[in-house]
Amino acid sequence: MTNDRSDFTQGNILKKLVSFMMPILGALILQAAYGAVDLLVVGRFGSTAGLSAVSTGSQVLNLVTFVVVQFAMGITVLIARYLGERRPEKIGAVIGGGAIVFTMISAVLFVIMVAFAHPISVLMQAPESAVSLTSSYVRICGGGIFFIVAYNLLSAIFRGLGDSKSPLLFVLVSCIVNVIGDLVLVAGLHMDAAGAAIATVAAQALSVVFALILLVKMKLPFTITKKDFRLNVQCKRFLQIGLPLALQECLTQISFLALCAFVNRLGLEASSGYGVACKIVNFAMLVPSSLMQSMASFVSQNIGAGKKKRAKQSMFTGIGVGLAVGCVVFILVMFKGDMLAGIFSTDAEVISNAFDYLKGFAPETIVTAILFSMIGYFNGNNKTVWVMIQGLIQTLLVRLPLAYFMSIQPDANLTKIGLAAPVATVTGIILNVGFYIYLNRTENTPG
Repeated sequence: MTNDRSDFTQGNILKKLVSFMMPILGALILQAAYGAVDLLVVGRFGSTAGLSAVSTGSQVLNLVTFVVVQFAMGITVLIARYLGERRPEKIGAVIGGGAIVFTMISAVLFVIMVAFAHPISVLMQAPESAVSLTSSYVRICGGGIFFIVAYNLLSAIFRGLGDSKSPLLFVLVSCIVNVIGDLVLVAGLHMDAAGAAIATVAAQALSVVFALILLVKMKLPFTITKKDFRLNVQCKRFLQIGLPLALQECLTQISFLALCAFVNRLGLEASSGYGVACKIVNFAMLVPSSLMQSMASFVSQNIGAGKKKRAKQSMFTGIGVGLAVGCVVFILVMFKGDMLAGIFSTDAEVISNAFDYLKGFAPETIVTAILFSMIGYFNGNNKTVWVMIQGLIQTLLVRLPLAYFMSIQPDANLTKIGLAAPVATVTGIILNVGFYIYLNRTENTPG
């Protein structure tokens, strides 16, 4: 182990889980604020078309980033597993093989985002006046995709090592550089959406340099050699974990774009209100998301150490923490949603529509605490194929059909569409409870 704090196989579960989770939560908060700064600066100092370009282009970048993060979960889980098994000598091959695989992924994304920036912008239904600026934003981010992918890979490595504080520092550095870049390039040089894209890439590049320096200077429980940087057996192992998660995330993000199209059927005010509500939803989901990420490392290390009972206890501890926070968030979203929406807009109609959506969505803040902790447990337990299956059932068979059905009703409103989220999540909980019971019976069956 690197140190006692990163050893999750002993000590108080609640204390260690929360201690590991808090920096992850901090990083997610900074990442959420990251995108808001781009919109804020471009909205204040750029053009309306530029604001639309950043809004649309960032959706493309988010899709790519979220998929890469889930892909990198395979690296996190495998490193934590080898630490738990006391086989750190295998980690060098995991990191070396991961570097090769993610370089290949970056190359593919580079070609797609640079060569097809304009078709992507049109496909995203960017307003005609903003297509050119959106294309520039996507193309510039595509040009720097190697840094964006490398940043997420390095963060996954550190989390696998039980270090959640270093990724927080990376995001902090990135945020500071991004803010300075936005002010200089957008407010000072009036480069509009292109300036915001350059600032984003520059911020990620400096974060990667900072992360590499930190990784080299760390006292690691393993060594990395030149021979590790090749396609090896560890690549197959982390791909088996990460690929199902990446596929699920890709389809989920695409479904969110479809959901946005359903809402757009209800008119401009509904569309704007939904956009504001989504900003609030992003912040409301931060604690469950941080629990899910931290749970994967926590569980994987204990499974590797042969402490299956402790791994299960950590899942229930995570559910308890999530529910405690979720109840508070539920009250804010359900009863003060209009006040929260007022932070992002002064238009009474937009605020009203945002509040309508949040009323339907509110139960999600509670039930997600259960679902995400269970998903984190299954990720850490190498059951990522199941995580993919249950996620696709939720998204493609429950949430999307229900949201579409609600949107085409004569009395369609955002509250009814918002209900699709908690209904899908409850379905996911039922599926996961059934799978958890099945796993326990399988483990207790002789032979």
